[in-house]
Amino acid sequence: MGRLIVISNRVSVPSAAGAAGAQGGLAVALNSALRTHGGIWFGWSGQETAEFTGHLDMQRNDGVTTATIDLEPQDIDEYYNGYANRTLWPLFHYRIDLTEYDRNFGEGYERVNERFADSVFPLIEPDDIVWIHDYHLLPLASILRGKGVQNRIGLFVHTPWPPTRLLASLPFHDRLVASMLQHDVIGFQTTEWLESFLHYVQKEMGLKVGLDNTIEYEGRRIVARAFPIGIDYPEFSEAVASPAAAEAHDRLKASVRGRKILIGVDRLDYSKGLGERFESFARFLSDHPERTGNVVLLQIAPPSRGDVASYQQIREDLERKTGHINGAHADVDFVPIRYVNRGYPRNQLAGFYRAADVALVTPLRDGMNLVAKEYIAAQDPEDPGVLVLSQFAGAALRLKDALLVNPHSVEQVAETIQRALDMPLDERRRRHAKLLAAVRDEDVSHWLDQFLRTLEDEDGPVEAAPEPATQPTTEPACS
Repeated sequence: MGRLIVISNRVSVPSAAGAAGAQGGLAVALNSALRTHGGIWFGWSGQETAEFTGHLDMQRNDGVTTATIDLEPQDIDEYYNGYANRTLWPLFHYRIDLTEYDRNFGEGYERVNERFADSVFPLIEPDDIVWIHDYHLLPLASILRGKGVQNRIGLFVHTPWPPTRLLASLPFHDRLVASMLQHDVIGFQTTEWLESFLHYVQKEMGLKVGLDNTIEYEGRRIVARAFPIGIDYPEFSEAVASPAAAEAHDRLKASVRGRKILIGVDRLDYSKGLGERFESFARFLSDHPERTGNVVLLQIAPPSRGDVASYQQIREDLERKTGHINGAHADVDFVPIRYVNRGYPRNQLAGFYRAADVALVTPLRDGMNLVAKEYIAAQDPEDPGVLVLSQFAGAALRLKDALLVNPHSVEQVAETIQRALDMPLDERRRRHAKLLAAVRDEDVSHWLDQFLRTLEDEDGPVEAAPEPATQPTTEPACS
């Protein structure tokens, strides 16, 4: 294998992230792969510039080379806040009611993908493997192919993939998917998202899908597969055993004074089902007044995408619900919901997880959800907590020994909270042992190895397939 060129919307610089102790498992794994194979991690710096120049900021930290570009305010508004987060994100999470279709968004998305291609193209050498990440950059491979890049290119989609009829509501959806078929390997978190994608290319594009999930298109052989992502289990285990984790554990335990602890850790996003979670907890308190005063919900929800109106609205709604629930169930020495709008380093989160009796991981729709896996990894096997997990999270397909719930059902989640708190120790141990085995055996290194081996080992283009029913055009993929 040649060098690895990782391309994503944002870049995680090892020293900057690691110094704060907040670097996520995916960043740890990709940085490790880059150190092993050599290469570059390319993406947006997160910074604005008055005029786009294509200037590359090249850095080398902890054995990893990064290359970043700045974007103009219009780029950020149309590409990132617009098409990525007001069009694709809600649509991919089945929230068509929040999906905004704006031609300027599509043009900005296409323009920034062109700028990414122009900037990264000179960095790609003939033997390099190119790995593109997520919904921000779906047409990037097609643009690179237009520049003559013949390298193996893979795409991993971290979000869900919507059903065909939902995706068909996106203007120029066929062009967007056609541009994705310039990758050699397309990976999804679960078989459900994979099957949705394959259904689309069959029904909307008239393409044939082989029994091995291969697609033949314009002389190319594209492999589409599910590669469930995991956490960096060894790294997270070290975080659990760290002094900072022990301090966080003791601090939280002391603050609740013997009460049971429920924990939720989610980015502030409508896909996470936080409003429904709060309503379920309120229903639990109402249905079990004997528990009032004895159970605390700690919800950690760092804000994100504050420039998008729907995110401002979810924050206001949650603050209002927290006030209502606390007002109805609090006492002079007790507040049932601790709602915290800030993030914490991973080692501190590990300590909070270990202290919690129950984790509420109840997204309305999630590509995978690594909080569920981190919670399992943080538990004491002799006295583990209980994971309450949404059936609509990708993680539910493997973590079947969690208590699976429908997050839309306030009554079911409330009843399941009671069941989790009352679960006998023997059952908690049995469930945790099975869950831990799944988390440990399918960690992020396993995911990375499976994807890269598939990308490296698959054969090159095959003879051209029959023409699809819907022909792609040379027009922009999304505007």
